Amino acid sequence: MKSVRTLILLSSAAGLAAATGAQAADLPVKAKAIEYVRVCSLYGAGFWYIPGTDTCIRIGGYLRVDATFDGGGSHGQPAWSGDSGQRNRYFDDFVSRSRLALQVDTRTASEYGVVRTFAQANFQFNNFGTANNAVIGAAPTIPAGLSGSFLNGVGGGYVAVEYLFIQFAGFTFGRAASPTETPWQESPANISSFLLGGRGMNTDTGVNSIQYTAQFGNGVSGTIGLEDPSTQDRTSVYNLSVGLNAVGTGSFAYGGSHAPDVAGNIRVDQEWGRFQVSAAAHEVDASYNILGAGGLPTNLSEISGHPETKWGGAVMAALNIKNIPTGAGDDIKVEGTYAKGLTKDVIATSAASPNFAMFGGSSRAYQSVGFGATTDAVFLPVLNGGSGDLKLTDAWGFRGSYTHNWDPYWNSSLFGTGSWVHYNGAVGDLTTAKGQYCFQYMASNKLTAANTSADFSCNPDFAVFQVGFNTKWTPVKGLTFTGEVAYVHLDQNFSGTALLTPSAPKPTTTYEFKDQNTVLLQVRAQRNF
Repeated sequence: MKSVRTLILLSSAAGLAAATGAQAADLPVKAKAIEYVRVCSLYGAGFWYIPGTDTCIRIGGYLRVDATFDGGGSHGQPAWSGDSGQRNRYFDDFVSRSRLALQVDTRTASEYGVVRTFAQANFQFNNFGTANNAVIGAAPTIPAGLSGSFLNGVGGGYVAVEYLFIQFAGFTFGRAASPTETPWQESPANISSFLLGGRGMNTDTGVNSIQYTAQFGNGVSGTIGLEDPSTQDRTSVYNLSVGLNAVGTGSFAYGGSHAPDVAGNIRVDQEWGRFQVSAAAHEVDASYNILGAGGLPTNLSEISGHPETKWGGAVMAALNIKNIPTGAGDDIKVEGTYAKGLTKDVIATSAASPNFAMFGGSSRAYQSVGFGATTDAVFLPVLNGGSGDLKLTDAWGFRGSYTHNWDPYWNSSLFGTGSWVHYNGAVGDLTTAKGQYCFQYMASNKLTAANTSADFSCNPDFAVFQVGFNTKWTPVKGLTFTGEVAYVHLDQNFSGTALLTPSAPKPTTTYEFKDQNTVLLQVRAQRNF
């Protein structure tokens, strides 16, 4: 009997233990708190807090597909040089590009104001605009600090960096837009990256700089900065003793960068629009008096001396009038620039400043040719019969646009520019830029009375005029389709005919100097996100 009671007691204890264990297993376990992503409304739409921090971030950008017909390169480059300017059999009648621009914008509130970082990289693929093996197979030329699109083979493409900067307490450090830029840069209403007439990088190529911006209240601000000029603020310096080719261009003879450019602006932003004046100072510095073929140094270069450095610069003014009486959202933008020794601020694109060489028909020669050399300065050393000093190039330009909104989905824009490049002095005066340039052009191309017409004259001054029209359709927010037509006129100042040897495949024969024209069509689909 005692054994039975003991067994019952043990069984009850085991059951109680089991029940207690089951209840313990059923108790809820405290889970780690889930940290949800929170919307950050401090800096506009699209920002959110990085989990675990007080930093807001926005990831955005766009995907863009372009095609240019009868142009010299993707993104709306006119047929004004190279194979497209020659209109030879290597010229592609159309070129295309696909680009993904990825933007990362972070902002953190601090006792000094907002700390911001911004980066944009472009992942893109485009064709060359030429089938010429001599061009495609060549190594990229980097004197202006630009990387070529030479990786665009099958499955290829490349990444281009636009902006990389930090902003803190009014300062901007890194690759950012110059203070001399207008907010619309070189695109007041156009989609092309090749609208001349003023400073412009089209957001594609900021400049390494340190800037400080002061806010004076009521929409008035001022910015001063120091810029690295080596990649974006220089065109070319010609040592004329190296020679000039048939279309008037020479070899890159800039020296190294020894001083930063100084740039600044005063800007007024109001409900009615915007007004800005800006200026820049730029050091023009040549390499050596003796250079070899292509402007390369020789063992005599260092002992040959060099011209004294000179400072040039530019001044600009821009005006944007918003919501004009023609319709809601309509606007007008105008700007004007004068530069001396800083031609990039007039003959400006998102890439290197172009030289112009265009061929067309002729009633008195094999073909006609018009050209213009874009430089910051030229010089002819004393040992070659010149004055030895840098002759700074003058340039001035304007551009403007008008945009009309037909309705919330359609708008159209009209835009135009004029750009002038001037070499001072007179032909025959070897103390002047024009005299030295023409002396060397005729010597390099062996031009005499026997192989030039009686009405031949040399004058390297030139002008470029552009006018265009586009229409945009935005069927849904962030998605826009654009068609744009642009006309370009090159006003050159040589006259007569001459026996010339342009670059292949053009033959050595007689050409007439004549103004040239070209027209292009660009279409685009773009999705912003």
